[in-house]
Amino acid sequence: MKKSDFRYDLPPELIAQAPLPERSASRLLLVPPAPAPFADHRVRELPQLLQPGDLLVFNDTRVIPARLLGTKATGGRVEILIERLLPGNEARAQVGASKSPKAGSRIALDAGGEAEVLGREGEFYHLRFDIDAPLDAWLQRAGRLPLPPYIHRDPDADDDARYQTVFARRTGAVAAPTAGLHFDQALLEALRLRGIETGHVTLHVGAGTFQPVRVDELSEHRMHSEWLDVGSALAEQARRTRERGGRVVAVGTTVVRALESALVDGELQPFAGETSIFILPGHRIRSVDALLTNFHLPESTLLMLVSAFAGRDRIMAAYAHAIEQRYRFFSYGDAMLLFPRLDQTGTP
Repeated sequence: MKKSDFRYDLPPELIAQAPLPERSASRLLLVPPAPAPFADHRVRELPQLLQPGDLLVFNDTRVIPARLLGTKATGGRVEILIERLLPGNEARAQVGASKSPKAGSRIALDAGGEAEVLGREGEFYHLRFDIDAPLDAWLQRAGRLPLPPYIHRDPDADDDARYQTVFARRTGAVAAPTAGLHFDQALLEALRLRGIETGHVTLHVGAGTFQPVRVDELSEHRMHSEWLDVGSALAEQARRTRERGGRVVAVGTTVVRALESALVDGELQPFAGETSIFILPGHRIRSVDALLTNFHLPESTLLMLVSAFAGRDRIMAAYAHAIEQRYRFFSYGDAMLLFPRLDQTGTP
């Protein structure tokens, strides 16, 4: 299977540059198994599209203000995007500069203090920060929110709230689990009153999520690694849900990645650690029965994941419908509610 199998043309004006005033006002494209037709809804209608006894699983990761600016000793400007916090005020990061900094060099940070380059592995640098507070706390006042590269503006005060989910708890992501951005307290209460349960996993979305697939033969692609935690309580919730005939509904592709990584012999088990799972057509997704997700970039691994779940042809038809109906795309855009293809064979 090739990267070009997941190409589509998107008018640039359909890329959402800002969130809607109300989280749950986003549009929601219902994609049932073929040959049932697509249906246009709003996210606030989700309780009526699900059933009492279903379980919605959210990713409770919290986005770090991970973007920093600084200056090398030579005077060159530097942009740092922290990918992962490490012990001892150290971090793994991407560093943008006209000339790559070498190990031992120091970067004077605009927000105060310095970062020392300890080394480099591939596209990521190992940095140690000489600052006046623990790095995670210091970033809350000194860092800037790292909006995705297809949002062509600087983040503002509204983004500080709107690029976090209302249930974000565990700090560590550099990008939001964007399907979760559609949920507000009113919608969560409506789901509860409908008899729909909620549960949480954690997957800290890394900077690699924005990296393009650089090979056309997908068998040659190597996924970036991300840290996740699927707790015993969530595993038990999912087991009970299915035993009573309910459905496990993932809110976002990050939840699918987490749950699929925690499967052992087809059963969901508690798991905390790294995953580099690559889900594309041919992989049968067993951990969830429905998926609420945003619209993803052409030729991206996330588009491949949703194609594994609902079928590539079905997904491409749904995207064509969304473009025709002028849906809003990507992080601040609209959503779709996907159900798996009927055969569940794992074939495209």
